[in-house]
Amino acid sequence: MYRQINLAYQENYDLLGSSGLYKNLIDAGLLIPHREVEIDPPTPDIAFKIIKPEPIPFISYPYEWCFSQLSVAAKATLEIHKRALDHGMILKDASAYNIQFIGCRPVLIDTLSFDRYEEGRPWVAYQQFCQHFLAPLALMAYNDIRLSQLLRIHIDGIPLDLASTLLPAKSRLSLALSAHIHLHAKSQKKYADTPQKSSGRKINKRGLLGLIDNLETIVGKLSWKPADTTWGEYYDDTNYDNQAMKLKMDMVEELLIETKPATVWDLGGNTGRFSRLASDNGISTVSFDFDPAAVEKNYRESKSKNENDILPLILDLTNPSPGLGWDHSERMSLGKRGPADTVLALALIHHLAIGNNVPFNKLAAFFQKLCRNLIIEFVPKEDSQVQRLLASREDVFTLYTQEDFEKVFTEFFIIDRRSDIEGSKRTIYLMRNRRQ
Repeated sequence: MYRQINLAYQENYDLLGSSGLYKNLIDAGLLIPHREVEIDPPTPDIAFKIIKPEPIPFISYPYEWCFSQLSVAAKATLEIHKRALDHGMILKDASAYNIQFIGCRPVLIDTLSFDRYEEGRPWVAYQQFCQHFLAPLALMAYNDIRLSQLLRIHIDGIPLDLASTLLPAKSRLSLALSAHIHLHAKSQKKYADTPQKSSGRKINKRGLLGLIDNLETIVGKLSWKPADTTWGEYYDDTNYDNQAMKLKMDMVEELLIETKPATVWDLGGNTGRFSRLASDNGISTVSFDFDPAAVEKNYRESKSKNENDILPLILDLTNPSPGLGWDHSERMSLGKRGPADTVLALALIHHLAIGNNVPFNKLAAFFQKLCRNLIIEFVPKEDSQVQRLLASREDVFTLYTQEDFEKVFTEFFIIDRRSDIEGSKRTIYLMRNRRQ
């Protein structure tokens, strides 16, 4: 990927380098590095330079992040803004989409988000910061963690009047939060038809730094503790004994080493036990799960260990992230961000086929689009976890057999390896995509 810098931005781009801000942010790991390249620009009449940023292993979006990820992304944005002011520049954009994760570390990917600072100039990205970060964090902390999915509907951030309406009365007891959301929403409404009045107020650098400190304090105080859930505590309630679990982990690690993937997607990764088999071997791994509590625990462990090869994300496979925005392409669907070299689908097939009524042929076709190699676990009806699923419903799944599973999946994949897990009724398969 290349980026053209136009002549109109030349002064600010030069200042980014000469002020020392670029080096400062790179040294702190807060900005994606780039190098200038000599290639023909697409529009030479207005082109100043062409840069080639370092690629990000996996592009993710705020509605796929857990609470702590959105929180550290907010803190990183404020820290970048503060460092910009220290170098005579200002952060003109505060979009959550400008932040990406390399493992557990947030990094700014928009090199051109900086302008020269002018004394008295207000922070034009203040409203954007409140909509992209503060409002969703407050809604998750005060109301319900699932309200993060409002970001999937409102891709330019949650409108402050909506956030103000949804937040409980006790949120107004926090004077700072009330000012940045409730009073801010009222101000927006009051000056909706006269934007010059709401943006004309000047603020000096000391005031800007005070605003940043205030926002940092509020973000730091907003918290969410993942409650114990069925999936967040999944590994504490399985039908594997220690020996069978170790055997399964050894099998999966052996298959990963054999296939030598550069990228792994762990679908239904829970708190990341098997994802770490891949990341510990230096494989760039995305660990997906639909349970926010499991993903939160996964990310907290990743952050505590400073792991940069594993990215935990929230994803419901029965309703995966679609293409959003202009022409359905501004934000990529899950499929558009693949394929991965290897997909892990462990202890997953029964939840999709029985729990969500997705037939084997639909599952196999879906997996074929996502990966080159598939490491998948078949869980038979005799398994206690399947029996739990069937306890509250009639068993109409006559085609849920290992024979039918293999028959259908071999239309899309070549079965390269099949291994029974001793101490359980389950089987691990290594399959290779027929399209590859």
